[in-house]
Amino acid sequence: MMRITVLGCWGPYPRAGGACSGYLVSGGGVNVMLEAGSGTLSRLMGHIDFRALDAVVVTHLHHDHYLDLFQLRHAVEGARRAGSRDKPLKLYIPSRPDGEFSLLNSYKEAFAVKAIDSLAEEEITGGFAGRRLEIGGLAVRFIPARHLLPGYSVSFERSGKFVFSSDTARTDGLIALAAGADLFLCEASGLDSDAGHMEGAHLTARQAGEVGRAAGVKRLLLTHFWPEYDLAELSAQAAAGFGGPVTAVREDETYTCIPIANEG
Repeated sequence: MMRITVLGCWGPYPRAGGACSGYLVSGGGVNVMLEAGSGTLSRLMGHIDFRALDAVVVTHLHHDHYLDLFQLRHAVEGARRAGSRDKPLKLYIPSRPDGEFSLLNSYKEAFAVKAIDSLAEEEITGGFAGRRLEIGGLAVRFIPARHLLPGYSVSFERSGKFVFSSDTARTDGLIALAAGADLFLCEASGLDSDAGHMEGAHLTARQAGEVGRAAGVKRLLLTHFWPEYDLAELSAQAAAGFGGPVTAVREDETYTCIPIANEG
């Protein structure tokens, strides 16, 4: 079983009192921070001590997905000076853009940085090339996203399959990665009227639903909302694309990922 706690769900800026992209993935005694957008570290510490993190995964280096790494750096460095944390925190990020990667990689006291694109290769269902690693008892898989910067969609498996789209347009690789997922957390960045503006970089809510349906996912969660939009309208368009009920996530809510038998 895995638990996914929403730390932030807004992009590219938060609603008042909210936070940008961030999630806590917990299972088998392992805690992984997935994305670290603005405001997420504070929310994380409302659920666990940052010292309990085993790793951080950031799917791409846009500000609304990684800026709180700079605050986390100071927290980890301070904990190491005080003797309450022994080693740097494992950080998995794309190797590009070069400047952002080099800067984060320079914080050696805080982070043990590993480029996602340097991880071992593995064939994903459907013959797509991906990357893989193990974090404790969690099997983590990455496949390239289609976005404005190099990035990845990612899956976590441990007695259930959880998949996060990250920011991406629809790709066959994403559908293959998400195939049969028990829990699919997908960006729903816009309404139908935004499809032209977001083409090649993001998913509308309806497109998120269509991806979930094509992948045969068992439960669809929506995230990465434009702060000005009505979540009920986004959810209705996603449900139409999915052909079933969907859930617009809420900050500080926890969603359980457990295997769900197919009906029929």
